Amino acid sequence: MADVKLQIAGRPYDVHCADGQEERLHQLAGIVDTKARTIQGGTEVRQLLFTALLLADEAHEARAKAEKAEPQSDSLRAAVALAESREAAARDALREAEAREQALRAELDAARQVSAPPPRNAHDRALLQIAERIEALADRAERMP
Repeated sequence: MADVKLQIAGRPYDVHCADGQEERLHQLAGIVDTKARTIQGGTEVRQLLFTALLLADEAHEARAKAEKAEPQSDSLRAAVALAESREAAARDALREAEAREQALRAELDAARQVSAPPPRNAHDRALLQIAERIEALADRAERMP
């Protein structure tokens, strides 16, 4: 057990506390002393009474604010969890879309590699040119965002 000498409102107090708690006790006494010095008039007991009441009021307000903020933080946590799950679902959908796109590109590349029989006449050549233009347009359309 440690012995601590405190000064509150200009008066010395001897207090016992657990070993290692001396610094914390000095900090708390400093808060009480600062508050007590703001209260003028009356006896020492009355001054300390009003100090205790003011500090209790501040503690009560702080607890009320914390309790009021707690449901808000719960709803924020729920919103973050929902956003994270939606992000994960969107990532999964994107991976699936990319896999489908790769499969379709592979099919298209395979289809392009199949050689067409050489054109026999002007009509076949014209159809082949039209098919090539369609493929070129399809390639450009695929590259569009």
